[in-house]
Amino acid sequence: MLRLVTAGALAAFFLTLLSAPAGMAAGAGLQLSMLSTLQPDRVVVLKAERRLVLMRGDQVLKVYRVALGRYAKGAKRRQGDAKTPEGTYTLDYRLDNSAFYKAIHISYPNPRDRARARSMGVDPGGKIMIHGIANGWTPVELGHPSLDWTQGCIAVTNREMDEIWRLVKTGTPIEIHP
Repeated sequence: MLRLVTAGALAAFFLTLLSAPAGMAAGAGLQLSMLSTLQPDRVVVLKAERRLVLMRGDQVLKVYRVALGRYAKGAKRRQGDAKTPEGTYTLDYRLDNSAFYKAIHISYPNPRDRARARSMGVDPGGKIMIHGIANGWTPVELGHPSLDWTQGCIAVTNREMDEIWRLVKTGTPIEIHP
């Protein structure tokens, strides 16, 4: 059963990350060899902290620094707003041939997102992914991860995308928090 993290649990989670040893800083965590035996059962994105966290139960497996949509504050409401969605979704399929170095699709929009967009008379958009760097670009050229450069996606380096690709299975839940 998917659990949306409560505000109290999220605060405790932040404290855990902040008090964790240096090895648990962004981009660190369990060694990849250990990670391969502990498949993540969910992905948590903390937009304000620009972090993507691989979780197994309540255990933090790995933390990555990310770049988000150019206008990252607030939830995605419509196509073209360059915002990263907020809510609970599923990582539902993979693309190894796209405009970015590998991509895992996020099931945005969910029924709630579609209803909100319909009530506003707008298209909710879609094609939201976790992906690597844009083909033909370098992280430095994009300002990654210091600058939010996507159209609403969650971007990591290509090396990090390779790790996520190996570890996270299709069908894994993803929670995206403000």
